[in-house]
Amino acid sequence: MTSPSPRSLNAKELQQWLMSGRAIQIVDVREHSELEIAPFPESVEHLPLSESNLWLSDLPARLTTAKPVVVICHAGIRSRSFGCWLLEQGLGHEVWNLEGGIHSWSVDVDPTVPMY
Repeated sequence: MTSPSPRSLNAKELQQWLMSGRAIQIVDVREHSELEIAPFPESVEHLPLSESNLWLSDLPARLTTAKPVVVICHAGIRSRSFGCWLLEQGLGHEVWNLEGGIHSWSVDVDPTVPMY
């Protein structure tokens, strides 16, 4: 049996969702220093993977199952891993991964977001 995987979403699709007012929750798993360099220009739930011991017990309260979860990181790799893990927990979340991460957002949607 294969592990569940998040659905893929590209930067332009995410931009369309945001512009349309679609109810989603964005989870950014990057480190604090990465957010200082290139913050995502929308509200996010910041859950740095290196600090999972600080937020893991609060996860059900932080993430509702009523809205899809879009996970982002720098290039889409850590966010995909987190998305797989979240689905494996069986909490009922609809999980999407931003392919290419904040880098693709900078290239395809908003060049004012610095690349690093």
